[in-house]
Amino acid sequence: MTKSRGILPPRIKWTEEHVSILVARYPHEKTENLVEVLDRPVKLIHSKAKNIGLKKTQEYLNSPDACRLRRGDNVGVATRFNKGHVPANKGTKRPGYSIGHGRMAETTFKNGQMPHNTCEVGSYRFDKDNVLQRKIGNAKGSNSKRWRGVHELVWVESNGPIPPGHICVFKPGMKTNVLEEITIDRVECITRAELMLRNSVQNLPEPLRQVIQLNGALKRKIHGK
Repeated sequence: MTKSRGILPPRIKWTEEHVSILVARYPHEKTENLVEVLDRPVKLIHSKAKNIGLKKTQEYLNSPDACRLRRGDNVGVATRFNKGHVPANKGTKRPGYSIGHGRMAETTFKNGQMPHNTCEVGSYRFDKDNVLQRKIGNAKGSNSKRWRGVHELVWVESNGPIPPGHICVFKPGMKTNVLEEITIDRVECITRAELMLRNSVQNLPEPLRQVIQLNGALKRKIHGK
């Protein structure tokens, strides 16, 4: 059960019996002693005690169980900053703490500077799906603003911008990532609904798949797409 899924664990309820035990024992003994009796973690016991105004008694705090006799009540007082303390480095300017000082000025990117490994516009690469892409610019944002599939660019060059709700894909059985083989006769522009249907029919018999694909091609021909 997780909060990310909107499912919360059941709340731990405090009965009158639980509260009575807490009131009777919490002020006088270690909280850890109540974990098994109350069947809940130390943090929750402390929280409940605070909510109802319970505190440890001075007698308990002076006892060995509170560990104060061993560690003392003012641990760290000798090394604590007192009110009004002035840091030793107040007003000191350290090299490299801001642009223009020290080596930071040497290693900070300047306005318009590109990383040394930036690919030039027109470069090629393969994406995670092994699709050949070409870099079309250096625009900021997602990679889709800088890299486009070569097959998509081939279609756009011949037909213009891709219509809304459509996507460029290889025709069935004609996919390739060899630059010279990516030609307009291998590429088509289909709706995303057709793409979903095409991906969904892969488990259908071959004759039925061909009928569905031909039906889509016929509709595109009729509508001039």
